[in-house]
This record gives sequence, C-alpha cells and structure tokens, in this order.
Amino acid sequence: MAARTSAQGLCGLHTDNGRSRRILLGFVLGAVFSVVLAVCAARWSAADALLAPVMQLVKATPVASFIILALVWVRGASLSVLISFLMVLPVLYGAVRTGIQSADPQLLEMTKVFRLPLSRRLRAVWLPAVLPAFRQGCSVALGICWKSGVAAEVIGLPNGSIGDALYRAKITLSTGELFAWTFVIILLSAGFEKLFLLLLDCVTRAVTGEVPQC
Repeated sequence: MAARTSAQGLCGLHTDNGRSRRILLGFVLGAVFSVVLAVCAARWSAADALLAPVMQLVKATPVASFIILALVWVRGASLSVLISFLMVLPVLYGAVRTGIQSADPQLLEMTKVFRLPLSRRLRAVWLPAVLPAFRQGCSVALGICWKSGVAAEVIGLPNGSIGDALYRAKITLSTGELFAWTFVIILLSAGFEKLFLLLLDCVTRAVTGEVPQC
C-alpha cells in the first residue's frame, strides 16, 4: 500500500505545476546571494560588521517563527521559496567566508607582485580555496533546504505541493501515505544532493585538478 502510494506520489509530483521546484529555487537564490554577500563582507569591513549579526539572527531564529511571520506578507505558493532561501543563506555565507579566509596569503602576494588579472587570480587562488568549503556547505544546506521548504508548504498549504499532501495525509490519518510521502521527500533530497555535488565536483576538478573529500 505504501509502495503504491509512493508511486502515485511520484507521478503527482511530476505534474504538480513545478511547485516542488520552488524549494530548489530557494536554494539557488540562497547560494547566489551567499556568494555575493560573502565577497562583499571580505572586501569591505563595514559590510562584514553589518552582515555578521544579521546572519547570526537568521541562524538563531526557529524555522516555524520565520514561516508564521512570512505568511503575513507572502502568499502560500511562494512561502517555500522564501523559507528555503533564508535557511540556506547563512550556511553558505559562512562556508564561502571560511573559504575566502583560507586563501594562501603568499599566493595572494604573488598575484599582486606579478599583477595577474582577476580571471587568473580567481582560477589560481580564490576558487581552489572557496570551492571545497562551498561544497561542504552545500551538502549541509541542501538537507536543511528540503526540510524547511516542506515545513513551509505544510503550513502554507499551496495546492498540489508535497507539504499539502503531507497535511492531507495527517488529517485523514493515512499513516501509509504519510510514510510514502516522507520517503519521496528523502529520495528527492538525497537525489538532488548527489547530482548537485557531482556537478560541483566536476567544476572543482576542472579548476583545481582534484575532487574535494567529503
């Protein structure tokens, strides 16, 4: 029964107007903004001083509080995008900042002495330092992204979403369906994490010539 429900859930997931993709959109937006903000914080001390307490506040605030507060301004269909974004942002921001700080100062000094262009500096110094830390951060952030995104859907209840299906299974006391949808979420989370990290490893290999260890 659970297997049949899981298969039905997978079929429904394929035709749900892309609502589950909103969680992935939140992850992508969080990754982009985290890199931009981390670079700004590394470049300007004022930006670092401004962003540090904001990121700490986002990390310390419970997911449920964010969801309830966001419902005041955001409609349910977009709630999972915002919540996924907020949960991913501080994790990847911290990872990128760690990577930037780990850059070899001697190599940086050499790039200044030889006046290497920005593209060469990125390839020779910054990307090899940042990508391994960014990979580790993504491994953590992807799991958080799916859990927080589905939690937002359970509260926001956008029609056809995974969270909506979980909520309906709860109110109808359909234990088998509840476990089946949970299994679907685990598969989606693990599958996307493997694919994304594989792609990131390919990029890292092209830049540094080696794959970072898990």
